[in-house]
Amino acid sequence: MTLPSARAIMVLGIETSCDETAAAIVRRDTEGRGEILSDIILSQVQDHAAFGGVVPEIAARAHVAALDGVIRAAMKSGTTWRDLDAIAVTAGPGLIGGLLVGTMTARALSAAKKIPLLPLNHLEGHALTARLTDRLAFPYLLLLVSGGHTQLVAVEGVGRYRRLGTTIDDALGEAFDKTAKLLGLPYPGGPNVERAAKTGDAKRFSLPRPLRDAPGCDFSFSGLKTALRITAEAHAPLSEQDVADLAASFQAAAVDVIENRTRAAFDIFLDAIEVSPTALVVAGGVAANEAVRARLTAVCADVKAPFVAPPARLCTDNAAMIAWAGAERLAANLLPDPDLPARARWPLDEAAAPLVGSGRRGARA
Repeated sequence: MTLPSARAIMVLGIETSCDETAAAIVRRDTEGRGEILSDIILSQVQDHAAFGGVVPEIAARAHVAALDGVIRAAMKSGTTWRDLDAIAVTAGPGLIGGLLVGTMTARALSAAKKIPLLPLNHLEGHALTARLTDRLAFPYLLLLVSGGHTQLVAVEGVGRYRRLGTTIDDALGEAFDKTAKLLGLPYPGGPNVERAAKTGDAKRFSLPRPLRDAPGCDFSFSGLKTALRITAEAHAPLSEQDVADLAASFQAAAVDVIENRTRAAFDIFLDAIEVSPTALVVAGGVAANEAVRARLTAVCADVKAPFVAPPARLCTDNAAMIAWAGAERLAANLLPDPDLPARARWPLDEAAAPLVGSGRRGARA
């Protein structure tokens, strides 16, 4: 299916990879400008709060109960099924139960309404969001920091992604969540660790900066998390100020690592792509952290590159980014196989060798 270049593109996006049930409709005009016509996100935070993290079975059941209603709400934007050029759905990576709910629903709609289906990589949605919000030109450097992923990626074009660095153990968002649980802070961990850190002394506890100044731009947060646990146990029982100081010390260490690895990535990008990036883009849930944003803004000022951070709502999991990625692929006539199955693991840069191993479910993302 090839769409004429003079024609605008309208896509319904569906996202169920973790604990947000989302649907959105996005329009891409003939000049490449994007418009979000509807953006519905139903969060499951309260469903998982008692467990201190996302429970896959609970998440999948919640998607089953909510997804039809969320799609109906998204379609109230004035768009009819005949207006849609495609249905884009997250097919991976993520929690397999939730992914199956989204993909099966999308397949049913595609068959019933005779609308083309685009199974997409969730990470591609994050990678292309800056083009929706800022009309950013290729190539640019992407820092993806979320609960499941911490990566530095050269975004060279639609469907062209080169992984420069990744975490060799924990993602930063996961480390924030586990830090919050260890310190007795509520779920979700990231915002609550950041809140506690505002009243803490970041210099009180000396915590490691794993892989800082190491060759390349890979990340590691497992050792930092372990050091925090050992320090917390040594000072138990923890006072409110102890918790604030530990949160501040953890956040300072994490931000130092992010800064160091991102600076290294600028040099690696230039060597690999042979041109300077048009900007540094930050995406993922941790991108909402003020300390992370402030440090990355300073990095960009030093290297004289624009810093682009989409609105917080579009940094976390949402369906608008999936719809936009679908529209970008339609415009470029780069259509994925409609029969692609849901998969828990799906690296964005599939040509790269697995840096942290693989198994029967495939290479880790």
